[in-house]
Amino acid sequence: MKAALLPDRGVLKLVGDGARNFLHGLVTADILKLTPGVARFCALLTPQGKIIADFFVVEAAADGGGFFLDVPLALGAALVEKLNLYKLRAKVGIEDRSDALGVLAAWGGSPSPPQAPEGREGTGLSYADPRLPALGKRTILPPPLVAAAIADLGATLVDAGDYEAHRIALGVPKGGVDFSYGDAFPHETDMDQFGGIDFTKGCYVGQEVVSRMEHRGTARTRAVPIRYGGATPEPGVPVVAGERQLGVMGSAAAGRGLALLRLDRVAEAMAAGVPLTASGVPIDLVKPEWARFAFPDASKAAE
Repeated sequence: MKAALLPDRGVLKLVGDGARNFLHGLVTADILKLTPGVARFCALLTPQGKIIADFFVVEAAADGGGFFLDVPLALGAALVEKLNLYKLRAKVGIEDRSDALGVLAAWGGSPSPPQAPEGREGTGLSYADPRLPALGKRTILPPPLVAAAIADLGATLVDAGDYEAHRIALGVPKGGVDFSYGDAFPHETDMDQFGGIDFTKGCYVGQEVVSRMEHRGTARTRAVPIRYGGATPEPGVPVVAGERQLGVMGSAAAGRGLALLRLDRVAEAMAAGVPLTASGVPIDLVKPEWARFAFPDASKAAE
């Protein structure tokens, strides 16, 4: 098993009698049914249904309880400000704990027998990544406890770049590189594929737009895994078929990557036999096991 401290992740904490209902009324996941040690993947949206921030919510069982949010570090302060705008008279305290807490990811192999129950806070608050089992588990903890947490897991400490390569190989999008915050709908970032949207819960900010996209099947743009041969394309470069732009590249490593593409245009290019390229580098779509949406020319895109 490998483990890496993720330098691009921050931590917020919400406490108070109204914290659960407050979060439930704002985010795309069901927080009412959340239990300690189990995480929800979710997002806070604009009223127009676009992602302000995506993050994990996990309930703490110790130290007075409350909820920890595993968030993009660059968005932590802005997210605190946005949540405070929604707070009004709710009995909720919102604190940015990123200066004192970090996020450790562990994946691959077989962990050692657990030394304490999932969700314990002795060497951190641990939970399985709710998006895909292959992403392993995450632990919110003070950086000085990283060595103890890794020992508990029976893992080997590696660079955060190893985790990025693992994420990219699985085809899991990352905000800020595979899509832009404030400019993407949850379906476009595959949140519907990774359990990030509860379509049976009540209202939340942006819910009407998200539900309409789900029921009408209008998500034509998706972040999808790709395979490339040659030099690694830079994030943001156009993906084209001939002279026609189909989308843009996202993150990439070791011959695998993600691209935000108009799937209808990709299907047309494939049907016409026009190859896809990014900065002149040939790319092919790779259909992941987790994809439940219609994939362009799946027979050719399968591994």
